[in-house]
Amino acid sequence: MRIFLQEIVKIWAQDHGYTEIPKLAINSHPPKQPTTCSTKFPKEIKQSPMESMMNNGWLTLPTFENPSQDSAIRQFCPARVEQEQGGEWGEMLLDENIEIWPHFINEQPQLAPSEAEDFVDSFFNVECYEKDNAVKSSEGGENEAFDQFQEDGLQDLSIMIDDVYYGSNDPTVIEGDELEGCNGVENVITIGVDQGLQLVHFLLACAEAVGCRDARLASSILTEIWPCVSPWGDSLQRVSHCFAMGLKSRLTLLQNVNPNGSFTNRAVDVSLITREEKNEAFNLLHQTTPYIAFGFMAANDAICQAASGKDNLHIIDLGMEHNLQWPSLVRNLASRIEGPPKIIKITGIIGDQDPLELENSTKGLCEEASSLGISLEFRFVPEQVTTLSLTREKLDLREKETLFVNSIMHLHTHVKESRGSLKTILQSVKKLNPVLLTVVEQDANHNGPFFLGRFLESLHYYSAVFDSLDASLPRSSPQRIKIEKFHLAEEIINVVAYEGSDRIERHERADQWRRQLGRAGFHVVGLKCLNKAKLMLSGYGCDGYTVASEKGCLQLGWKGRPIMLASAWQVHNVPSSS
Repeated sequence: MRIFLQEIVKIWAQDHGYTEIPKLAINSHPPKQPTTCSTKFPKEIKQSPMESMMNNGWLTLPTFENPSQDSAIRQFCPARVEQEQGGEWGEMLLDENIEIWPHFINEQPQLAPSEAEDFVDSFFNVECYEKDNAVKSSEGGENEAFDQFQEDGLQDLSIMIDDVYYGSNDPTVIEGDELEGCNGVENVITIGVDQGLQLVHFLLACAEAVGCRDARLASSILTEIWPCVSPWGDSLQRVSHCFAMGLKSRLTLLQNVNPNGSFTNRAVDVSLITREEKNEAFNLLHQTTPYIAFGFMAANDAICQAASGKDNLHIIDLGMEHNLQWPSLVRNLASRIEGPPKIIKITGIIGDQDPLELENSTKGLCEEASSLGISLEFRFVPEQVTTLSLTREKLDLREKETLFVNSIMHLHTHVKESRGSLKTILQSVKKLNPVLLTVVEQDANHNGPFFLGRFLESLHYYSAVFDSLDASLPRSSPQRIKIEKFHLAEEIINVVAYEGSDRIERHERADQWRRQLGRAGFHVVGLKCLNKAKLMLSGYGCDGYTVASEKGCLQLGWKGRPIMLASAWQVHNVPSSS
């Protein structure tokens, strides 16, 4: 017990910036009259469970003369986390079938004061946060948006609210009479800078407790978090709500940890979100933000340039789930100076998607292509993307076809701890000898071996995404609610809660993709659509989106934070068309 509490005190002391670890005096029973902790806390800030334990007499801490002003959130940054983790997939040799839950590492990376300030500013824009909240709370358009919300078919608001927790009994579920008084969104209290920073501290403290497998402490901190978060609040409250759900799900998994530190994946909860809901949310994300359209535009532009002068094109789409990418490609190819290609064949490896549904979605495009003088054919392979499905026979490759391989946010699902899966997929793609491989991925490090580092990086990343939605859609927008609940929340929960083969959202940074594709025998082909990307972003009416060219790749970001990566690659033995 003493060792356990000493570890908690060590965490607390490091979180609050103390340079030495306090000596711990443990009382076997709390005194009847609570004693006062020598460390003072601001009255306006609610005490954490750790602080409550101290003030109730369980723990006694001496006073330090020179406590550091750096808080827990200021002691981390993505660059330092990545440096601590080694930055190389190949440096950690873990079993692909069993993933060990890492113990909490007490040696936290320390930042210089200037680094700390930069990190806080990038995570939490103190200067604009309260101003933005005040503007959004006073916008008259909110009521109109909410009226439209009801007209769009969501007649029973409580159904969606209850569904946020998928039937759970958490205290943030709004039911019955509460809905009548709040009108869903208008009366949600937004939080200020101090409360926002405190909320981030709570999330980090809970993540640390979860990383220590301390379910009791983590659950206690979650009770502090629930009143502060809301799926209807400002962007910080909404993204924190999703991360709290992820922590709660991971706590459930902690109950199924094996003696050797691994856990039983059978214990992972099955998502109650339907495929139709996921597809709808993806379509809405495509319509309302540039993140998906940016990837389509960059990939299609690279294909059009590589297809110059070619009349028989065959595109292999890895993990195809929809038909959103192809209308613009067909129209761009039809407008070529030398005339449209005669044949375009698109083969989608669709996994467990419904081939009939996909086929029906392509009929209109096939008719349009025919009117433009193009013979467009879709073919679907109802298998997962494996070495067995990536063969010339399975894909029906033919002579005189100009072959392309397209991957839109799919290759990261093959990144595993042992890296073997991605390597074999890339080797299989290389054997097909395509003229071009297009890759679009989330530009983030969500595959670190340590849970706490992965949690912090993903919190930083998705906070930027939620902030961009806040600038584009009102809080009461049904489109925004569906995007956040059916798409973004699912990704966050997968990153935070799951391990082993169940964790499929293993996003990587641009440098990692360059390294892995280079090792597999590909070299980057510089994308030439930067101006097109800038023109596309200007149509969204938001100043926060940024696009830049980095080592031949295009990066789309929000307020300087990279969000999406688009790139094109050729096999080394294929000469570049440029």
